[in-house]
Amino acid sequence: MITRRPLLLAALASPLGTARAADAEALLRSGGVVIAFRHALAPGTFDPPGFKLGECSTQRNLSDEGRAQARRIGEWFEQRSLKPQRVRSSPWCRCVDTATLAFGTPEVDATLGSPRGYSEATNAESLRALRRSLAAAAKRPGQFEVWVTHMFVLSALTGEGSSSGEGPVLRPRSNGEPEVLARLLVG
Repeated sequence: MITRRPLLLAALASPLGTARAADAEALLRSGGVVIAFRHALAPGTFDPPGFKLGECSTQRNLSDEGRAQARRIGEWFEQRSLKPQRVRSSPWCRCVDTATLAFGTPEVDATLGSPRGYSEATNAESLRALRRSLAAAAKRPGQFEVWVTHMFVLSALTGEGSSSGEGPVLRPRSNGEPEVLARLLVG
């Protein structure tokens, strides 16, 4: 059982997950990685019919607990003096709000957007663009990026699921496919 405390670096799923989570801070410090957060807690699944980007009142949004979770993520980074070189967010309000509460105003990037809002061709190009961005980040030792996106994007990118507010630390393999090196879940 994971005890929930403020600013807990939590391990998930398995003993291997425990070792991987313990390495998250060291990986961020050494750089050349991206930590790609799933947005913080937003009750429900999917957006309501007729939702519109740029109109938060039509979307599924962060709960009070989700806003607190996003702030705790930012506090975890601040307490460790970890400053991302770049913060990018999906244009969905729950992602922008997560990024803003944790790190300040992000760069809004459609390639991080939910696949539910785009065509298959656009989604495929977005994944290619994210892999290119990951490869570019890997060439910057001592620096890391933060991405805030959706479960479906992370699943398509890594082949793995993620919890709300969880951040897999990514680096490209030699074939360009993302590898999950660690997972950060701030409780």
